[in-house]
Amino acid sequence: MPTYDYECDACGHEFELFQSISAPIKRKCPECKKLKLRRLFGTGAAVVFKGSGFYETDYRSESYKKGAQDAKKSKDKAKEKSSGSSSKSEKKPGSSKSKDK
Repeated sequence: MPTYDYECDACGHEFELFQSISAPIKRKCPECKKLKLRRLFGTGAAVVFKGSGFYETDYRSESYKKGAQDAKKSKDKAKEKSSGSSSKSEKKPGSSKSKDK
């Protein structure tokens, strides 16, 4: 729930009010009791990281990283095997032209 800033146009009283977003805007000043209260535009909320170790849950575990590396290595090995067999069947461009003039 956000905190809203209010100011009374009649008496100048300023205060903050912690209320729900869906709650209606307050109109009556708690000091002078006149209906001259208006809600001010705030600067917005900032991200606040509280507690210890919040970043530990934001990153992958060591076991996940190791598994990803192993999967990448096996994929690279499979790629090398498939590219190695196709290069053996290819002919070299200059080897078949051994005609003498």
